[in-house]
Amino acid sequence: MTATIAHDGAHGVAVEFDQVTKSFGPVEVLHGVSFALAPGRVVGLLGENGAGKSTLMKILAGYEGLSGGALRVNGQPQQFRSSRDAEALGIVLIHQEFNLAEDLSVADNIFLGHEKRKGLFLDDRAMHAEAAAALAQVGLKVDPATKVRRLIVAEKQLVEIAKAMARRARLLIMDEPTATLTPGETERLFKLIAQLRADGVTVVYISHKLDEVERVTDEVVVMRDGRFVTRAATADVTRHQMANLMVGRELSDLYPPRDRVSTDGAPALRVQDFSVPGWAQQASFEVRPGEILGFAGLVGAGRTELFEGLLGLRPGSGEVELAGRAVHLRSPRDAARHGLTYLSEDRKGKGLHVAFGLRENLTLMALEQYARPWLRPDAERAALDTAVKDYGIRTGSLDVRASSLSGGNQQKLALAKVLQPRPKVVVLDEPTRGVDVGAKRDIYFLVQRLAREGLAVIVISSELMELIGLAHRVAVMRAGRIVATLPADGLTEEQLIAHATGTAHADA
Repeated sequence: MTATIAHDGAHGVAVEFDQVTKSFGPVEVLHGVSFALAPGRVVGLLGENGAGKSTLMKILAGYEGLSGGALRVNGQPQQFRSSRDAEALGIVLIHQEFNLAEDLSVADNIFLGHEKRKGLFLDDRAMHAEAAAALAQVGLKVDPATKVRRLIVAEKQLVEIAKAMARRARLLIMDEPTATLTPGETERLFKLIAQLRADGVTVVYISHKLDEVERVTDEVVVMRDGRFVTRAATADVTRHQMANLMVGRELSDLYPPRDRVSTDGAPALRVQDFSVPGWAQQASFEVRPGEILGFAGLVGAGRTELFEGLLGLRPGSGEVELAGRAVHLRSPRDAARHGLTYLSEDRKGKGLHVAFGLRENLTLMALEQYARPWLRPDAERAALDTAVKDYGIRTGSLDVRASSLSGGNQQKLALAKVLQPRPKVVVLDEPTRGVDVGAKRDIYFLVQRLAREGLAVIVISSELMELIGLAHRVAVMRAGRIVATLPADGLTEEQLIAHATGTAHADA
């Protein structure tokens, strides 16, 4: 007998926010927010990082209490004490940051806190069967007994979605659900959302990818600075209008103009026949001072692993030259000494120590500059003051932890950090993942400024338009190999996808 995950479409969840406020200490972050969510609708919730979207949804999902106003579910006032209270009414939040126990199995994670029992014992067979059904529904082909730590990032995202499906959500909140998914996985998710809507499930879709919002939602609600701005039928607003409403100003020229790249002298970085066992084979490329080189490819193509091998984070072999000199890089610190730095795609896991202060994060890669003969906090603070101004990091105080910054400002801090050692080549892995459209534009112009100052910049991104709009050339990886390197002028998303999937014509 095959288990299935069913949804009771006859009893959808209707939600009303009525003058909702939320304060953390003396700081009010939500200011009288009022709007309603009807059953069986897909609602895009838009706003810059820090607009209050996540805080409002955490109140709805029981992770935060409201400070004022009212939350009504199916007409009844609610003040949830925990997420379990919200889940009892069918309200489930899929977190942007994974909420998984790495050392437990996929099935254990799906039923964690909601274990099925047969008498005094856990009913492992039933949980395995239902977990398999939920995984099939989201298109993830893994054994439910697999430990979560064995999964790649995209697979963990699908486990989070499967966990929500197994809890029979009737109002499902998705926060950046496609950030790590391949185009094929994204298509499957969109079909799942359409099925949920047909079953009467409400879906709140939070995303900075406005093309997805345009395609998958029925209506959009826009928030800005903790306030409700507007709601409209998705068909009645363009992506450009969505972006302008989010930032509160006209947002044009998202990508900066590209400068010409000089071909004089040696490349800033030249890589020849570099291999990372199991991930990359005989990769060859070069990037020049003042050039932005993009790297495209599907999840699992080997882009991140190639550069982790170059920096000594993984075993790798091949020829590497920096400014015409052959080097063998043993570690990221060694690479930084030679003029190559790397910003990880995992901003909170590897890019920053979010429990540390801004100053400690900024100077961590360049402590030698600030610790001769001993650590000089005044010099570190001066560097932070400069970085805040130079990189547009928005913070109420310099004396806060990195965790207090919005996603876009954390990314700017992480970028400032990897530039502290004054590199000649910088590799930015998914530099705008989970970042709102206003912060994206800021980061694009920062990248262009770095190139204009003579740095060679490599951008790894899953957003194809980002690569086309920002880079001079785009290298495409498939199954661990660089299969094409294309000039960005005139390049299309369709061409990049064709090379990434192996469907491009031989003469393309």
